[in-house]
Amino acid sequence: MDSDDIDAGAYLRRVGYTGPREPSLALLRDLVARHTAAIAFENIDPIARRVPSLDLTSLQLKLVAQRRGGYCYEQNTLFQAVLRTLGFAVTGLLARVRRGLPPDVVTARTHMLLRVDLPESTYLADVGFGALTPTAPLALRPDVEQATPNEVFRLRAIGEEYLLQAAVGSVWEDIYQLALLPQLPADYAMVNWFTATRPNALFVENLMVTRPTPGLRRTLFNHVYTMRHTGEPPERRVLRTRDEYERVMVEAFGLTPEAADMTAVMALMDRHDADQPQPGPFA
Repeated sequence: MDSDDIDAGAYLRRVGYTGPREPSLALLRDLVARHTAAIAFENIDPIARRVPSLDLTSLQLKLVAQRRGGYCYEQNTLFQAVLRTLGFAVTGLLARVRRGLPPDVVTARTHMLLRVDLPESTYLADVGFGALTPTAPLALRPDVEQATPNEVFRLRAIGEEYLLQAAVGSVWEDIYQLALLPQLPADYAMVNWFTATRPNALFVENLMVTRPTPGLRRTLFNHVYTMRHTGEPPERRVLRTRDEYERVMVEAFGLTPEAADMTAVMALMDRHDADQPQPGPFA
């Protein structure tokens, strides 16, 4: 991956950043917050039976020029390239998703996140987890509660790995378990293809769209649109018609999918029961 292929100026305009570009913790914090608020997490391509492209030209076209969103490999590959262009030392990592699973269930390493090394410390940056994406970089320090514009997070050391947890209400929820093993584009190409094509996979058989802003997370999981204000019970409503979906896509997530993509989304929603909707594991 060649970060010279990225137009950092276009990306910064997309997320609304106009300040200094020298690599620093302050800049990293600002970009993580702005990226997660501006670029929605969404999995429309797998629903439409397309494997998302991870080359930088395609990512910049989709997420920046076309103002679409994407899932973890797209979001964090783009973010990694931007950070490198700005002079940050960045390493790609993979994690095992833990949220919503029993402790004895072991998943494959399928979630992409980033390690950023700064003079102050080493940080984790992740702009692509979805409903509980950390909206600030997290210092790689176990057992320290770290505030973000949304939830409080902490890391626990598990042998040579780290378990990320988020405080959701009064409960610490497991998010994912990460190893500090550097990953290469070929590693992401393999798990991207697996995630987007495996029969009955989460991202193939369910619609997931999320976008956090400070103090508020918006999530659409199949028929259920959820607004969760930090520290308050979630507000939910059920979507049934194409007009309702298109309105929420635009107003809540800043997305305007093409007609063919919305047709694929609605065909999938027709296979889900709107009379017995579930908020999903990531709402």
